[in-house]
Amino acid sequence: MQAYTTLAATFARLGALEDASGILGWDTQTQMPDGASEARSEQLAVLKVLAHEILTDPRTGERLAAAEAEGGLGEWERANLQEMRRAYAHAAAVPGDLVAAASKAATRCEMVWRDARRDSDFARLRPHLEEVLRLQRLVGEAKGAALGLEPYDALLDGYDPGMRRARIDPLFAELRAVLPDLVVAVRERQAAEAPPLPLPGPFPVGIQREIGLRLMRAVGFDFERGRLDVSLHPFCGGATDDVRITTRYDEASATGALMGVLHETGHALYEQGRPAAWRHQPVGQARGMSLHESQSLLVEMQACRSEEFCTFLAPVLRDAFGGEGPAWEARNLHRLYTRVEPGFIRVDADEVTYPAHVLLRYRLETAMIAGDLAVADLPGAFDDGMKALLGLTVPDDRRGCLQDIHWPGGSFGYFPTYTLGAIAAAQLFAAATSRHPGIRPALAEGDFSQLRGWLRENIHARGSLLETDELLVAATGRPLGAADFLNHLRRRYLGEA
Repeated sequence: MQAYTTLAATFARLGALEDASGILGWDTQTQMPDGASEARSEQLAVLKVLAHEILTDPRTGERLAAAEAEGGLGEWERANLQEMRRAYAHAAAVPGDLVAAASKAATRCEMVWRDARRDSDFARLRPHLEEVLRLQRLVGEAKGAALGLEPYDALLDGYDPGMRRARIDPLFAELRAVLPDLVVAVRERQAAEAPPLPLPGPFPVGIQREIGLRLMRAVGFDFERGRLDVSLHPFCGGATDDVRITTRYDEASATGALMGVLHETGHALYEQGRPAAWRHQPVGQARGMSLHESQSLLVEMQACRSEEFCTFLAPVLRDAFGGEGPAWEARNLHRLYTRVEPGFIRVDADEVTYPAHVLLRYRLETAMIAGDLAVADLPGAFDDGMKALLGLTVPDDRRGCLQDIHWPGGSFGYFPTYTLGAIAAAQLFAAATSRHPGIRPALAEGDFSQLRGWLRENIHARGSLLETDELLVAATGRPLGAADFLNHLRRRYLGEA
């Protein structure tokens, strides 16, 4: 096992470099002064190129071949070797100078995006986004040629190993066929009732933060290995055993920051629950972004927008903000958190209309990578899609194609994982609550221990031991499918059994 042992040491070094990049990336979004952006882009590029050089060293390929010929490997070692081979194949396909150029372009574009989004100035972002797209096409083409995939599938594989457009398209077609009528039915049902009472503000940021910290503890966040901060766009990042999550606050509303914290805490639970013995090896990493998003959406949507959790949350909010009256009752809070209304902002969307935001971005980014949509035409195409899917006319690019950081940051292939994650979240929550009926009643007490324990055993602690569908079959009895997600929406929003 000499070759395998040497590889394990190499990948542990790579894990340390990734951790350093993660902390620098967190700092870029939360603490770094604007004037440091150029230096930061160089720092991140150097780390990425260094990792790329280590991974693509000819000796790594030779050791992979030797380790694959060795015997005596256990189940975890064999899976680890498979993940090493996957990482090597991705890295070896892309020249180092392209890795550096793509990293620098994305970091610069992210910094320009901050001001362009604030000022709703797409023209300012356009040349930078064009360069990011050009380089991501080259990355996709290089990986596609090496892996025998179309460029978009090659990029997608980097976020969700094994996922392909051929797998996504039927699932998304099923949603497109059902969701428009479902949205209409839900809105008609809600319109027939008196609207929920708004919670009267203002909601001081300091109190919102304290509530968020309390709920993070309830869900199971380990503050000895993580922290909460503020950023323009909420995210979960950081490093192994140093998980950094962020949110953003609005004193006019307590909903956005709170649900943002719970969403990112779901991500953090996955990171903090990965198998301790394998955390610095590829097999110890999370099994792709669809499953990662399933964990955040399971916590936020499945658990924390449930009637049971609102029973726990209502007095917490009432006491913290000094509220009085029926607006602060659990039933009203649940109606607020499950109100369906098409809106412009993806991260603020309800779970019924949210998939439309992802379907649109998926269609646009596949067209951009294929060369069928120019960056110059992106605002118009985005607006047309919002009209077609949600009946909305986008008033400005800040609330249109500039709202997300993903494309400026070079994350083409990431967007579909959000809705794939929602589908998986419903499937996992249905399996967990079926096998452990006490999970739902416990949420009314703010007790996540049963749910967290099931997720630890069936998802978090398995790392990348299994492929996505294999893991879902092991946990739920079947591969990824939309049935539980659609059934969940009908039960929660239409009262169907």
